[in-house]
Amino acid sequence: MYIYDSVQKKKRKFEPLVEGKATLYVCGPTVYDDAHLGHAKSALVFDLLTRVLRANGYDVIYARNITDIDDKIIKKAIEQKKDIKSITDFYTEAFHNEMAAIGVKRPDIEPKATESLEAMYMMIEELIEHGHAYKTSDGDVYFDTKSDHEYLSLSHRIQEDEQRQERVESSEQKRNSADFALWKSVKDDTITFDSPFGPGRPGWHLECSAMIEKHLAYKEKPFAIDIHGGGADLLFPHHENEAAQTRCATNHELANYWMHNGFVNIEGEKMSKSLGNSFFLKDALREYDGEVLRFYLLSTHYRANFNFNTQDLEASKKRLDRLYRLKKRLFGLTGSEDETAFTKELLNALNDDMNISSALALIDEMIGQANETLDTPGKHKILKRETIANLAFIEKVLGFGVKNPYEYFQFGVDEATKERLNTLIEERNAAKKEKDFERSDKLRDEILTYGVNLMDTPQGTFWEKV
Repeated sequence: MYIYDSVQKKKRKFEPLVEGKATLYVCGPTVYDDAHLGHAKSALVFDLLTRVLRANGYDVIYARNITDIDDKIIKKAIEQKKDIKSITDFYTEAFHNEMAAIGVKRPDIEPKATESLEAMYMMIEELIEHGHAYKTSDGDVYFDTKSDHEYLSLSHRIQEDEQRQERVESSEQKRNSADFALWKSVKDDTITFDSPFGPGRPGWHLECSAMIEKHLAYKEKPFAIDIHGGGADLLFPHHENEAAQTRCATNHELANYWMHNGFVNIEGEKMSKSLGNSFFLKDALREYDGEVLRFYLLSTHYRANFNFNTQDLEASKKRLDRLYRLKKRLFGLTGSEDETAFTKELLNALNDDMNISSALALIDEMIGQANETLDTPGKHKILKRETIANLAFIEKVLGFGVKNPYEYFQFGVDEATKERLNTLIEERNAAKKEKDFERSDKLRDEILTYGVNLMDTPQGTFWEKV
């Protein structure tokens, strides 16, 4: 298995710190607003990575944090006149529900910032003790970037970017322009936490380093974890600062491999709330099945920037429809779980830095060949068993084809209509059982007025939207 390392800027063979195990940490959401397509893209990328790792036999521990301490959260709470926890609980639940709708599995560990304060205090104290952090007269604690000779080695940035960071975190009491806050003193009546450094709130960069040390880190290894991931926008300053904190507070580097996914653009323009084109995932889910969005957002290689537009989304849906039509042809049949030539080839493609283009091309080819053989008169017992195994492998590793194939084609029909159609089908089945064919035909005609197709199969009667 090969992974593109954002730091070394090349593909590297994946060699875990502990044989047979893989540790992965990904920066999660700040829960003050609805998830947008950028959140969805990143979550899908690392959901796919964990699936590929597990398909290769690795015992994976995947952690993704929840930032529930942040100035944006406080601002939202003040605006809505609610307490902080009600805001963070609401958006955390919404995030989980929306991720589940696009097939993203929950991480093994999901620490919250509010539950990790002691770990943050310990890291700050280590940094102060080793001369890598200092406290100002205002009560703030800063990381001294000049004390770390490896600072900027992660992002390979230059002085201009240090100046950019200074504009983000400006303070006359900073020793160096690039120094960043580990602890921010707060003297107003907004939310604060008592700490060894006085009342205040932790710096954002500190959070992930402390959580990794608490939940995942190999203490005696040269790296704390195998893989650290996130969006490309996090490489600097966030991941650069995380790496510096961990390096200076512990006896190891933070991660052996760094992975970053590309940006999401809307109709060719970078997604931004300031531009008014921050497409919320919940809005997309009203228009499209979650699995269609999953297929579409994963259809471009994870490192490339993704241009979201409705034309490509519709084309992607048709591609996924072909998989479901094949699944429908085999519905109700059992197959083998043995490795096939296809599943081996598919995993090899994904092992090449998650080469999704090659993987989808293999799937298209498999669907075409299976349909062609099924259309040919004769017995296809072996082909059917292998195809079912292939579809099951696609479902497990890529998360495509997880639904009942008939229900997949029901998307867009409201729940009340679905309930009415199912009731009519039950009545029609009862009429057929009683050999009341006149009533059965009338019920069939009524069902068809809803704009659906009706299919009687050995597994039962199903309908789908025309």
